[in-house]
Parts: sequence; C-alpha cells; structure tokens
Amino acid sequence: MQSTNWTPEHSNALREYLAKGMSYSEIAAAINAKFKTGYSRNAAIGRAKRMELVGPDRPEPAPKAKAPRLHKLRERYASGLMRPIPVFERVEIVKLRCVDIVPRHLSLAHLEPSDCRYPYGGDDEGEAITFCGHPRRKDSSYCVPHFHLTRGSGTRSERAAGTVSLKLVEAA
Repeated sequence: MQSTNWTPEHSNALREYLAKGMSYSEIAAAINAKFKTGYSRNAAIGRAKRMELVGPDRPEPAPKAKAPRLHKLRERYASGLMRPIPVFERVEIVKLRCVDIVPRHLSLAHLEPSDCRYPYGGDDEGEAITFCGHPRRKDSSYCVPHFHLTRGSGTRSERAAGTVSLKLVEAA
C-alpha cells in the first residue's frame, strides 16, 4: 500500500493534471510514470479531497458507451424461454391399506425380527401406531402383500429413487 505522505512535487502534479481535466486514473498513471511511484486512482482521489481540490465545479467525465445490460437481453429473449408455471389442483389424500391381509396390530416392542413392519394408525394426534406383524418377505421389511403395495410401478431405478430406508432401533 502506498504511503499517504505525498511529496509537494506529487501534490503539485496532481493539482496541475486536475486543472487539465484529466481523470483520476489518468492522473495516477501520469504521476506514477513521471515520479516512478505506485499511486492508485483511489489514492489520487483521496489526496485531491484532502487538498480540497474536489468540488462541484469539477467537470464530469464524458460518458462512455455502455455494454447492453443482461436484463435487457433477458427481456428480448424471455418470451421464447419462459415456461408456463404448472397449476396443481388439490387432491384428497387416499389412505392406502392392504385389503388382502388383516394386520395383527403389534406394537413396536412386540415385533419380532421376522415380522412385517408395515405401519397402521398414527394419522391422528395421539393415535397409536401399530404394525402388520405377519411373516416378512426375505430381504424386505414387509410381508409379500405390503411389499408389492409399497413398490408401485416403474423400473427398479425409478423405484429406488423414491425408496426411503428406515432403521429400527431397540429402546433401552
């Protein structure tokens, strides 16, 4: 970082270049070239403020051509890129239960490792959750009818994307 102690020669050059109407970046580059210093544009602005050379009579720099704004480009092409927002209708949630089997309604504490863990109840506040309890299918947590009920249609990879694994742990 350059020291804020400007020499009188540097300050005089700043005053001279400001009188010529140069921009602060041009002034910093000219002073750096002339005196072999490393002042930045902001350093020149700060020094001019401290010398009270900056004021309302300082002419504004000439406006430069601006690049097209991104939002204007978006507006131009937005009609072709916009997708309609889907409208979803409210659908009543259907409670799925397997009709082919009558559950044993076992509590979690009474389930054996080989019992089906398909849950029943718990829909209302304070309602107890029970489980099917029939013998489960090999490599599954559910009996055969509940296994097929939970799978749905689609390929194996499509079904795997929606599968949630739950791990049951014993209470102490």
